[in-house]
Amino acid sequence: MPRPSGRRGMADALSTMNVLSGKTGPVRTAYRCRAYPTSEQAAVLNRTFGCIRVVWNRTLAARHARFHAEGRSTSYAETDRALTEMKKQPDLAFLGEVSSVPLQQTLRHQHTAMTAFFAKRARYPRYKSRHGRQSASFTRSAFRMRGGNLMLGKTPGVLRSCGRGRTSTRRGWTRRW
Repeated sequence: MPRPSGRRGMADALSTMNVLSGKTGPVRTAYRCRAYPTSEQAAVLNRTFGCIRVVWNRTLAARHARFHAEGRSTSYAETDRALTEMKKQPDLAFLGEVSSVPLQQTLRHQHTAMTAFFAKRARYPRYKSRHGRQSASFTRSAFRMRGGNLMLGKTPGVLRSCGRGRTSTRRGWTRRW
């Protein structure tokens, strides 16, 4: 995937959704478009990126500690329950202010990364930094795109975006609308 240009963190809104396509079964499609958030929307997106980073780092630390203490890996269901417990902690109450979908997607991405590591297809996942590339994944239930207007869950108003977007399928990137 090409690296986004422009301001870090706000350059692209990456959203994924499952689309049923004829007899071939589910096809994973990703919409990628350039978004131009207002200052209020930018604050919500920055908060979302920060929450994703906190969830990723705390979950990775817990997985690491459990593997070294017990010699067992952690399943996605266990990390999902831990996320629910994290949201109940008073010092992490800010996790409830953002959409839960990107937080759950982060757990799924981490589970995939750990599976690839143990299968010796990838290296050990790294902790996330605020200085690196910021991204969030939204599933079909957390976004709506109509007429070039992008609406994200728990984000106020419509995110202004350019009218052209790219669609990804398993075959690669192609132009769309």
